[in-house]
Amino acid sequence: MSPVLAGVLQLIALVSALALAYRPLGDYMAAVYSSPRHLRIEKVIYRCIGAHADAQMRWPAYLRAVLAFSAAGVLLLYLLQRVQGGMPLSLGFASISPDQAFNTAASFVANTNWQSYSGEQAMGHVVQTAGLAVQNFVSAATGMAVAIALVRGFALHRGVGSARAGGSPVRTGELGNFWADLVRGTVRVLVPIAVIGAVVLVACGAIQNFSGIHEVGRFMGGSQQTNGGAVASQEVIKELGTNGGGYFNGNSAHPFENPDAFTNLFEVFLILVIPFALTRTFGKLVGNVKQGYAVLAAMGIIWLGFTVLMMWTEFAHGGPALQAAGAAMEGKETRFGIGGSSIFSVATTLTSTGAVDSFHSSFTAFGGGIQLLGMMLGEIAPGGVGSGLYGMLVMAIIAVFIAGLMVGRTPEYLGKKIGTREIKLAACYILITPTLVLGFTAASMVLPDALGSMLNTKALGAGSHGFSEVLYAFTSGANNNGSAFGGLNANTPWYNTTIGLAMLLGRFLPMVFVLALAGSLAQQKPVPETAGTLRTEKPLFAGLLVGTILIITGLTYFPALALGPLAEGLS
Repeated sequence: MSPVLAGVLQLIALVSALALAYRPLGDYMAAVYSSPRHLRIEKVIYRCIGAHADAQMRWPAYLRAVLAFSAAGVLLLYLLQRVQGGMPLSLGFASISPDQAFNTAASFVANTNWQSYSGEQAMGHVVQTAGLAVQNFVSAATGMAVAIALVRGFALHRGVGSARAGGSPVRTGELGNFWADLVRGTVRVLVPIAVIGAVVLVACGAIQNFSGIHEVGRFMGGSQQTNGGAVASQEVIKELGTNGGGYFNGNSAHPFENPDAFTNLFEVFLILVIPFALTRTFGKLVGNVKQGYAVLAAMGIIWLGFTVLMMWTEFAHGGPALQAAGAAMEGKETRFGIGGSSIFSVATTLTSTGAVDSFHSSFTAFGGGIQLLGMMLGEIAPGGVGSGLYGMLVMAIIAVFIAGLMVGRTPEYLGKKIGTREIKLAACYILITPTLVLGFTAASMVLPDALGSMLNTKALGAGSHGFSEVLYAFTSGANNNGSAFGGLNANTPWYNTTIGLAMLLGRFLPMVFVLALAGSLAQQKPVPETAGTLRTEKPLFAGLLVGTILIITGLTYFPALALGPLAEGLS
């Protein structure tokens, strides 16, 4: 079988599996977030944290709960790393330095999982399981909760999704209860799927233990040290929750995390299944599943287009060195090949996952540009767990506004008028990330210490590639992706601090505008449809939404891309 055919068959199998899971998972999540009942284990958790799960919240209270919970997570994870050296099961590793501990805490709480360290050489079992793995669950559940709050803003007063947990009607402006949404997303959605997924990975060869460090022989002689860990359980939630990161420095290219071609495709499925299925949940909660299909179509067109383009770019292996070698296999695992690596790469950069099964810096120049562009879209196709849906809905509001300008009509979306307040909040949302990415990249390119972190500054073409490394780092951080180009030493006070800030601001500032937007929409009464109402469930709107996303991203980032991957690819 040719490598191209193998890649195409993998893509077909992946799309088929996602299609089979779409409806049942989407309907199940809609039932989870609209159920008036609490499970017994959930009631125990509410009592332990002192939450009143039936109390409804307006958007300021919901936001305060999100920020307070996340701030506590940063503090606890920071302290856990700082005292690692004195804890049991630390494997003899020292405590983490202050700047790196801050960077890591910010990274995992922000659902980014950027790592400026080698996992198997820095973090013991307690930090990995009680710290990092826990944040993989709750940071993903937080993103889902914010997305559901925005959906409720659209659904309120539409006769659906308008009952509180106790059964009484929801009052104007109420978006639900963050603590209930957080616990339900974790207990009813993430944990059950993660348990099943971990069993699958263990059955396929991923490790799951608490062993210490072992000296093992190498095929070519000599020896090296390796350690075990609860790898399968952390691997599955890092993909399912679109977190990223890795137990080992090799990430999902390491055979302990990703043993073979089947697990590679299974992990891609885990990355994509919840973000895509949430569009079905959205349609169910607003009472019109066709609206969910329209958003799904826009996500699917972008994801499939990027995947095909990446596979074509890598199989074409443009460039004299790659043509002489006969393939663009540098930095890729022979277990997965070009097709599997391309599918995985696009899945992680179009979501906020950041896990890698190949060396992104070693992709072709245009392949690296596709990875960068995928993150620059805002990671909304299908995006992160929760963040992809609310990012796409914000883009839908922008698209509706543009359509309204073209026909001279006040824009509406799902029966809610998009007025001055709504469009200002949407505009602020889409401006936050580019400001962080381009601002920090520009500062890094003029500071000598920051430039000194480029380890390949003397290499051929390092000017454009070195710029791409820095641009990639801040694009990954601000978009809560977490993957990286190699060749940049990011474990410095400058990069640890600035990327940490980019991750926190890139995660939580957009949430401020999303929840404010949800509160504004929830206070409106629905506008009846007329002959002039834009039909947002039609293919025409899906096309308009795709065009809006590509145009906004292109206008924002094209100069930076021209200085980086485009210049390298054309040189």
